[in-house]
Amino acid sequence: MQSFELDKTDIQRITQALEGDDEALKVLLAEYHASEIAILFEGLSQEAREYIINILPSDIASEVISEMDAEIHPEKILGNLHPEKRSEIVEELDYDDATDIISQLSEKQQEEILEGLDAEDASHIRALLNYDEDTAGGLMNTQVLKVNSGLTKKEALDEIIRLSEEIEEFYTINVVDNDNRLVGIVSLKDIIKSKYTVHIRELVKDDFVYVTADTDQEEVAKLLSQYNLTSIPVVDDKMKLLGRITFDDVIDVLQEENTEDILKISGVSEDEELSGNWREAIKSRLPWLVLNLGTAFLASSVIRHFEPTITHLVILSGYMTMIAGMGGNAATQALAVTVRRISLNDLTDKQAYQTVFKELTVGLINGAIIGCIIFLFAVFYDRNPMLGLVVFLAMTGNLLIAGITGASIPLLLKRIGIDPAIASSIIITTFTDVLGFLLLLGMASKLLL
Repeated sequence: MQSFELDKTDIQRITQALEGDDEALKVLLAEYHASEIAILFEGLSQEAREYIINILPSDIASEVISEMDAEIHPEKILGNLHPEKRSEIVEELDYDDATDIISQLSEKQQEEILEGLDAEDASHIRALLNYDEDTAGGLMNTQVLKVNSGLTKKEALDEIIRLSEEIEEFYTINVVDNDNRLVGIVSLKDIIKSKYTVHIRELVKDDFVYVTADTDQEEVAKLLSQYNLTSIPVVDDKMKLLGRITFDDVIDVLQEENTEDILKISGVSEDEELSGNWREAIKSRLPWLVLNLGTAFLASSVIRHFEPTITHLVILSGYMTMIAGMGGNAATQALAVTVRRISLNDLTDKQAYQTVFKELTVGLINGAIIGCIIFLFAVFYDRNPMLGLVVFLAMTGNLLIAGITGASIPLLLKRIGIDPAIASSIIITTFTDVLGFLLLLGMASKLLL
């Protein structure tokens, strides 16, 4: 089965069906999975999305809303629905999904929705709304399968069957004591294979992985990946079981974090929506461009200082562009690799040193190779071996600087508590431009004049 992609033909079919009767539209929508309808929503107007949600059965509508991209604002659709339809949809959602969507609404709208829900559902969602959305508490689902450690195999199986009516999927079973404190986990396979009279406490694995409610979502993702887990329990500071986080929740987190890092490295605020309008884009990017302009003035001042050299050797202007461009590209490569390493692991001092040394070595070797190529160009095209030597040294030195700064600056920023992705690129560009021009023009003024 191939992955579903947004297609103009599908959009046209839906649009045409919207102009007809509801029954024909329902028949057409039945051809698509809920996640596919969520993708199709990207090509439809807000009015069309709301209309479709209204005519879909509540269980399907809840799946569509939970699968919608955050940039399409599922909370707006939910907020505009008739209260009865809205309540039906929210009650079909998992608590974590419902909380994620409702949290984007105003406090007044949140309260209106919660007042229309079953008391138990409203209580679970209210509890989750108290957690920061970027923490394990904000990511977890409070619907969790748990059994008491004192139960026998038969009693535990009866409890699992009862709880499984509310929980669609489960991978491990959490074991708690009489005070709801998590004491370990057990697999369904181990329970089934055990003797009929065995107690659950005898099957418990107490070397399990868990997180607290305030654990950052990136750390949760790392733990699930590191230990190859399908879910991870969430506890409070007294080990009382609060909920669970499953691997499908973490996939969304990883996509979100990767997108955030890419935008930051490019000098784009994480607050800018990928599908946002031009006003949002300007508001997000202009401050960084202004800051970058300030650093460009610094590089320009170096050129102005060596204006007599450039006047006598106009040919240097062409090589300046090459050195600045190559330095910037090399620094970006080192920066991307280093930021990715930082995002995956908290590097030790030894690992940080090894990262910088690796990029230093790569920069030196790449610089020497590129420098040799440009040396030969200067010798055979410009007929000037001394110019070739100057450009060779400047290129080698600048790519060496690019490697060092591309690795060390994000590590330094991380150490002092500044996000390395969002601030590194402008600082590194300044280093490679300024030092690249200083090397080329400084050596040219000494060796060629």
